[in-house]
Amino acid sequence: MSAPRVLLADDHGAIREALRLMLESHGVTVVGEASDGAVAMRNAAALGPDVVLMDLRMPGVDGITATREIVEAGSAEVLVLTSFDEDELVEGALRAGAAGFLLKTTDAATLVDAVRRVAVGEGVLDPRVTRRALGLIPRAGAAGARDEEVPGLSQLTEREREVLDGMRAGRSNLEIAEGLGISVATVKTHVSNVLAKLGARSRSHAVALAAGTDGLAEKPRRG
Repeated sequence: MSAPRVLLADDHGAIREALRLMLESHGVTVVGEASDGAVAMRNAAALGPDVVLMDLRMPGVDGITATREIVEAGSAEVLVLTSFDEDELVEGALRAGAAGFLLKTTDAATLVDAVRRVAVGEGVLDPRVTRRALGLIPRAGAAGARDEEVPGLSQLTEREREVLDGMRAGRSNLEIAEGLGISVATVKTHVSNVLAKLGARSRSHAVALAAGTDGLAEKPRRG
């Protein structure tokens, strides 16, 4: 694939510069920067990046608000990169439609891989916040939850459940396609259907919504 185009949104200039050097040294194109959420929204609309690398705590318009606006406008995918992993930030970012959530202590290789995955429509969650993220949205998604406790889950076809299982396992679209013996394009279609039926704003949000519902592929849609 071509090099992902990234917009950096962080209120610290030194961090933006370090991120720029890191990403560009790994073949990622940085198309612009923003020091707060309002500028991030404007630049995302104007520059059309593939991914906005978004800090959450910035002056003025915060990162969660900016994420929601950028996602709703269809300007770009958003990958959160923050120093904070409080539950309310993880939940807020997922509800706002962030495709991924990483901590700033993430190493360069992991960050670059996450940017590339988000750029092609996949989701990424830092392993250090995954367990809590899976339990946040909704609380009904606890172990043993029934289909009717997760709105839309009972409407998934058997294949869509298999694709959702792959998403929950952190597999890429290619890995899901190879495992199921279908094309990547078909996987993307199923992912879109899963998001629509669950009312999810991103892959990560869909995984959180389905948290704790084991054996999805074994329970095909009734009727």
